[in-house]
Amino acid sequence: MTFYQELQLSSVGSKQLIKNTTDPKEKRRHILIYNFKVYLVMAFCVAVVSLYSKLTGSNNSVVGVTVLLAVLVLRQADFGIRTTHGLISIAGIFGILMAGPRLANMAAPHPFAAFLVNVVCILLLMILGCHNVIMYNHSTFVLGYLLLLGYDVTGQEYALRIAGLFIGMLICMAIFYKNQKNRPYRRTFLDLFREFDIRSARSRWYLKLTLIVSSAMLFMNLLGLPRAMWAGIACMSVCLPFTEDCASRAGNRGLFNIVGCLLFIVLYLALPESMYPYIGMIGGIGVGYSAGYAWQTAFNTFGALSIAAGLFGMPAAVALRIGANVFGAAYTLICNKVVDKIAERIYIRKNITA
Repeated sequence: MTFYQELQLSSVGSKQLIKNTTDPKEKRRHILIYNFKVYLVMAFCVAVVSLYSKLTGSNNSVVGVTVLLAVLVLRQADFGIRTTHGLISIAGIFGILMAGPRLANMAAPHPFAAFLVNVVCILLLMILGCHNVIMYNHSTFVLGYLLLLGYDVTGQEYALRIAGLFIGMLICMAIFYKNQKNRPYRRTFLDLFREFDIRSARSRWYLKLTLIVSSAMLFMNLLGLPRAMWAGIACMSVCLPFTEDCASRAGNRGLFNIVGCLLFIVLYLALPESMYPYIGMIGGIGVGYSAGYAWQTAFNTFGALSIAAGLFGMPAAVALRIGANVFGAAYTLICNKVVDKIAERIYIRKNITA
């Protein structure tokens, strides 16, 4: 395996390669490449986010994160349709990211109006980007929507956000077309909508995720709690296409958010205040070394908490983070079981009357 090929491996793949290598010299080589990859990816992420922050303002650093996630996914993922039609999907997705979060925040004084905006936007993101369910594209596009929703801007900053997302869209289109142009798909863009069928497992998943995420944020808003998107992200993360996978994911989401918060508290109390801005970077390195969802969840708390602690204070930020994630995980698990029970009863009734 070449140096470049090893760089393309996931953390799981790299760790498996190191574990299976018996030659000490080769093992050291694989370990060095793995460490280099972690810090290379971290440096690239920091560079992209810093560039976006410099060009569009510090309050738009989330745009850099959103574009970066999209680029990393679209290097390999596809939409299950013709590549040229996939470009239309990318345009639609970025159009929603530009307008949807701002509209939802404008409607925020009326929580149910904001709920409807979120339902429409998230459902469209699912239809446009998640036709090929095994790609898990929702974890990128819906996450981007929720991040932009949670870190809203107005006025000139919003104009810069639009510009940043538009440039990101063009970059994503170029990368997607270059890497996916030889895909043999016959489906078209319109087939994404034609194949939406409430009787199919995929379409039911679209609706479940959309309604669970949107209603969880609605409850947070009705209670007057900040960072409603934390609950939405937790729900999105737990609501998987295959229901049987949700229980273990929910347990890990709740438990390892608590673990991450405890680790954050240790760092926050041990480090000098001048080091607080780097806690998020420490979390990013931890994510790079994590091969599984559980520890990635734990380390992902660092960046969110380092921002929230400056706004609400560390104790309140930690309590809010744990509460939103435990609520989101448990709420998703309950909703999944209820929806599946209802679908099962409808199926049985139809078979009886048939």
